[in-house]
Amino acid sequence: MPLGDPGGGDFEYTEEGLPRCVFMVEVQSADIDRSIAFYNGLLGMDVVFKDGAEAVVRRERAVIRIRKGGAFGDTGVFLGVDDPYALHRRLIDEGVAFVRDPMRGSMGVSTSFLDPDGNILHAIETKAEPRPPTCHDVL
Repeated sequence: MPLGDPGGGDFEYTEEGLPRCVFMVEVQSADIDRSIAFYNGLLGMDVVFKDGAEAVVRRERAVIRIRKGGAFGDTGVFLGVDDPYALHRRLIDEGVAFVRDPMRGSMGVSTSFLDPDGNILHAIETKAEPRPPTCHDVL
């Protein structure tokens, strides 16, 4: 009996209920207000929600939940940007630390930087094509 059919009859799965997008990602922060200043002031993201333990910021379709916590590190978050080189210049001018300068990889140009809590965020050009690396890419 398929899980979705409590009556035990025939059941045909459709696309209903399957993921359509990444709705939101989360990063942890020791200081919500400091993080809001970074995401709003430097990345141009609007604050759409805030309380004492969390905030949500948004710019176009990029939505980040900032939650009070202490687990910092590589977020695995890739923000889509028109020009990673321009973002790099802008954030360098603001004193943001970079983990990796812009470089072309198997999926396009990307760069990696730190938020105020030491979370690693990545930015990748929006025209990038997700694909696995090939032998040619690593030689």
